[in-house]
Amino acid sequence: MIDFLIADSGLASDLLARTASTARVQGIVQLSLAPVFLLAAIAAVLNVMNARLIWIVERVERLERREEEGRPSREVEELPALHRRQHFAQVAINLATAGALCICVVVALLFVSAFIKPAIGTWVAILWIGAMTLVFGSLFFFLRETQLATSSIRERRKLSREIREREDEVAAED
Repeated sequence: MIDFLIADSGLASDLLARTASTARVQGIVQLSLAPVFLLAAIAAVLNVMNARLIWIVERVERLERREEEGRPSREVEELPALHRRQHFAQVAINLATAGALCICVVVALLFVSAFIKPAIGTWVAILWIGAMTLVFGSLFFFLRETQLATSSIRERRKLSREIREREDEVAAED
């Protein structure tokens, strides 16, 4: 790569000219601040989602252990609803992580765009829209998980019975 740059001094001098401007680099850093703040917000939400998922997983394991040991309780009836909450939380975490990764690529492309001739603004815009869509989806699944969490015990048990009935119907059809 260095030999190539030395051999074609026009390319090397062009690259140096593009990167030598402090004002240009400052502009890129300013453009990347909004996405970086969004990354910090996503990280905070991910922290909350992970804590909730850990609680759900531990609760499911505790109830499943109790069920396997033959110590039935009414709490075991809530397992299907807990499994659904676990699914919603996991999907929310996956979408938020994918959105954060897209934002990282957006920031990288903002810097790369200053140093290359082809315009890549379309790619930046597409990735930004994709990232926002992923974050939206993540927050939607987080909302669904919290709605289930705040429902009454009676509602969760009713939902669990409905889930079990649907699973039994699907199993009977197979």
